[in-house]
Amino acid sequence: MEQRTQLNEVVQLLLYEGGDIMACRKRLERLFRDQNVRFSVAKHEEEYSAQRVAGLLHIPGQQLAKVVMVKADDTLAMLVVPAPERVDLAKAKKALRADKVELAPEQDFGECFPDCEVGAMPPFGNLYDIEVYVDRSMSTQNQIAFPAGTHREIMRVAYRDFERLVEPTLADLCRG
Repeated sequence: MEQRTQLNEVVQLLLYEGGDIMACRKRLERLFRDQNVRFSVAKHEEEYSAQRVAGLLHIPGQQLAKVVMVKADDTLAMLVVPAPERVDLAKAKKALRADKVELAPEQDFGECFPDCEVGAMPPFGNLYDIEVYVDRSMSTQNQIAFPAGTHREIMRVAYRDFERLVEPTLADLCRG
């Protein structure tokens, strides 16, 4: 618990530096450096499809995280699934222990990520006070790749480091 409190303090410092909100990628880079996490950044052509980004960068689709925002009983939650997969809302409802789960419209979450392009949020919902649920299949990967706040860059870290920093709930979220 103490480590989580210290991490939250670091996150709050990273959110505001000199009163200005830092860009998402720069904030993540600083977090990773502060937490001794090895990372890489790759640039690519502007692309909105996670699966096409994986292809452009020759990354296995199972390693590229796709963020899906949902409303679970009117509370926002972040679902993280492999790029080629689709969320099963019935499984999400069970995992989130909610009476109702639906895809969240962009107008309901866009303002929650002021340093990101809509749809290019990294799977670090904890940095934005949003619960994170990760499809169990992603936890079997050595690395996780994810958007760095834009539709033109991704970052990669070891999955174990991602899990340590985010402390997501693992669940079965995908169809099939």
